[in-house]
Amino acid sequence: MALTFELYKDKAGEHRWRLKHSNGNIIAASSEGYSSKAAALKGIENVKSSADAPVVEV
Repeated sequence: MALTFELYKDKAGEHRWRLKHSNGNIIAASSEGYSSKAAALKGIENVKSSADAPVVEV
C-alpha cells in the first residue's frame, strides 16, 4: 500500500493536508485549515507519530 501526504491551499487560502492511497482514495484529511505551511507540516508530523496509537472500540 503506497500512501502519500499531499499539502495544498484551500479556496480560503489556508494550508491543508490529505493522506492519499496510490489508487486515489483519500484515507485521511486535516479537519482544519492552517494559517501557515509550517503548521500544516506539524499536523502531518503529529499524524505520522500517532501511527502506533491503539484502536479503541466505542
